[in-house]
Amino acid sequence: MTEHEIQRSHITQIAPETMYELLRLRVDVFVVEQECPYPELDGRDLDADAQQWWIEAEGDIASTVRTLRDNVGTPEQGWRIGRVATHANHRGQGYAAVLMRAAIEHCSDAPINIEAQAHLEQWYAKFGFARCGDDFLEDGIPHLPMRLEHAN
Repeated sequence: MTEHEIQRSHITQIAPETMYELLRLRVDVFVVEQECPYPELDGRDLDADAQQWWIEAEGDIASTVRTLRDNVGTPEQGWRIGRVATHANHRGQGYAAVLMRAAIEHCSDAPINIEAQAHLEQWYAKFGFARCGDDFLEDGIPHLPMRLEHAN
């Protein structure tokens, strides 16, 4: 993979065209490709601590992830990484892994939670995430909760 600059910002600091492309990628992957009609725009992108992360390649948003605080206001406050999506034309090039490593480093002050699609359990395990609960269905797709206790 050629090195591409990681971009990171809160929604209010992203150019409208770029934010549109980030959201379009997420909808293309999670709603259209996976055939899951659900409210992709969940309101959490507007959280004060939410950060959009992305890599651009060949004029596309190649891959994206989102970080935000999890369990806000509880003693177990940590981080959540989600909305991990890669453009169909850029899969297999390691962009999502680069973003995951950067996001994990950013969130290293507290545990990190994810809700992984079950077929990606081993991929997330490579970053140190471990299953922390039972499988569940979300929009007809098997998922499982995973947690990274110490992101050092």
